Amino acid sequence: MGKRNKPFKGQRPQPQVPAPQAREPAADAPADMPEATAAEPEPEPAAAPAQRSTAHLGPFELLADYEQRSLAHVVGLPEQLDAPGLWRGVGFRIGHNRLAAGFDEVVEILSMPQVTPVPGAQPWMLGVANIRGNLLPIVDLKQFLEGERTVLHEGQRVLIVRQPGGDVAVTIDELYGQRSFNVEQQLADAAFGESQLAAGRYAHFVDRGYRLADDTWGIFSLERLARTPEFRQAAA
Repeated sequence: MGKRNKPFKGQRPQPQVPAPQAREPAADAPADMPEATAAEPEPEPAAAPAQRSTAHLGPFELLADYEQRSLAHVVGLPEQLDAPGLWRGVGFRIGHNRLAAGFDEVVEILSMPQVTPVPGAQPWMLGVANIRGNLLPIVDLKQFLEGERTVLHEGQRVLIVRQPGGDVAVTIDELYGQRSFNVEQQLADAAFGESQLAAGRYAHFVDRGYRLADDTWGIFSLERLARTPEFRQAAA
């Protein structure tokens, strides 16, 4: 055994520090606990689906596309919108009658333009209007069909209809936008014949009707209206 070094005179002896002992694992800790690993990076959020471009769509195609996307989440409706026999068009009101015309018969829907009266014209011929450099006849459709003049109001709309020799604008009392009907909603011939849609001048332009909720709708042929001799002579 070696000799301890004696401290020098006046030097205090240093305490002996015991050597550190290895720590035993806790009794309740599992022996095969895996070593900590670096946290895995979180996955990046999925990119949002690309939206469909609607810049190339016309006004009615845009309306149809909006309705299709709006109703896509409703159970059963996407299948109904593409169902055979489904008819779709622009809904509007003349007097007390709810009507609809095909998309292919309506060129455009505009606010009521400023009208210049035409002397000696039919009472339902309101006059002409300059629409983007083109003079279009403006016809009071209610007065043509029912003999009663339309009360023009703020927000009045006109439908631009294509006819041989140039377009013509017809007034409507109210615009409903796009409407869809299926064969199950179509009125039977007897029921349609008893409706007011088959009376008077309407009978020349409405060939069938549909029942939707509590309302009866007639399919109005603007193309047939534009070919009517009386209408063409006044609107030419």
